[in-house]
Amino acid sequence: MNNSPLPKDIPLDLPLPEWLLVTLLIVSFLAHIVFVNLMIGGSIATLWAEIKGLKNKEYDTLAKEIAATITVNKSLAVVLGVAPLLSMNALYTIYFYTANSLTGIMWILIIPLVALVFLLTYLHKYTWEDMKEMKILHISINVLAVLLFLFIPLIFLVNINLMLFPEKWMSVKGFISALALPNVFPRYFHFICASLALTGLFITWYMGRKNYPFEEYFKEFTRAKVKRMGYQLALGASVAQFLFGPLVMATLPAKGINWGMMGVILTGVAVAVYSIYYMIQALRGTDDQLDRYFKRIVISMSIVVVFMGSGRHVYRANALNPHRELMAQKTAEFEKASKEAREEALNKQEQENQDIANAEASGDNTAKGKAVFNSYCAACHKKTTQLVGPPVTEMKEIYTGNKPDLIKWIRNPGKKRPDAPQMPPFPQITETDMEDLTQYILNI
Repeated sequence: MNNSPLPKDIPLDLPLPEWLLVTLLIVSFLAHIVFVNLMIGGSIATLWAEIKGLKNKEYDTLAKEIAATITVNKSLAVVLGVAPLLSMNALYTIYFYTANSLTGIMWILIIPLVALVFLLTYLHKYTWEDMKEMKILHISINVLAVLLFLFIPLIFLVNINLMLFPEKWMSVKGFISALALPNVFPRYFHFICASLALTGLFITWYMGRKNYPFEEYFKEFTRAKVKRMGYQLALGASVAQFLFGPLVMATLPAKGINWGMMGVILTGVAVAVYSIYYMIQALRGTDDQLDRYFKRIVISMSIVVVFMGSGRHVYRANALNPHRELMAQKTAEFEKASKEAREEALNKQEQENQDIANAEASGDNTAKGKAVFNSYCAACHKKTTQLVGPPVTEMKEIYTGNKPDLIKWIRNPGKKRPDAPQMPPFPQITETDMEDLTQYILNI
């Protein structure tokens, strides 16, 4: 933490109480991530089924039916993503902004990439019949969409990961550099597995609905066969998560891990084991028993999502709290110094105004000229040495016997010296004060 940059915080009140923003962040993020999972997992499942459909048209039909859901899940994912994005920005402004700045152009590219992948998914969905004789081209459109669907979340994950580690900010030189942080890919593959697991359960539900006209679309596949496919996908992806989960924990810096966070994660793992057990039971049962455990599987997986999402927030809070405390300390020091500087400037101005008033009251033109000089000129000019502008003694040498030109210069100065900034004009100095000022300068 000693090597971490410590920017000053923005001294603005949060738009809502912090606890409410945290609750909104967790709840809205969980709703958002479910549809992101379905969007990404659905695109992968569609690609797999359409490729298999080159040999078996039933798989092509399955691909078409899954593809029909992707655009809906995509739209919901985008709409539900606004709230967690705003909450994150309000709660972790400095961290979120810094991570986005460090990844630079790649973060900005999210907007055109999202627009492009949306167009590709609609193109793929609505040209299914028109391109049935050009399946390779049609699949290629889906391949490009899947690659973008896989890449866009990676950009988000890199940024969210980077904001947790201020100690890495000084060494990160862009997106590729941030991508090399050890925790990125374990988290990414864990996320992909979660997307496939939720998609498998979604396929089981979607194809198993009583009002879904399954027999109108499929000639060879039975409803039970497709539901088993969904269970198998969910089970395989869930088991894979148990492989990537320990990698995620092993690559997380220890600064954010405590017993509270471990308790949340391990509770989620225990519920996931329960869910996997009943997936296995469903696959072992007969076709008419496939729905027997579905509700408890969905409920338990939903609980897993809640615990895993909450565990992420606990880790984020643990990891950033020490840095936020240091940043708050620096912000307080800055605000104190800023206040003292403003008060000092105000006191100085008041003293200068008092000096001018005293000089005018005494009738001492030299004292009045000095007071005017201190008020308007002393910030840039010293008596015998150069500060911003030349010393007063040099002015005297140039303008001795030529007070009108000195007054003219002060009223409307130009730029004489290439190594010094141009002097600002002082039209606010009264004629009397200008007379006393120039007389003081020429009498130095």
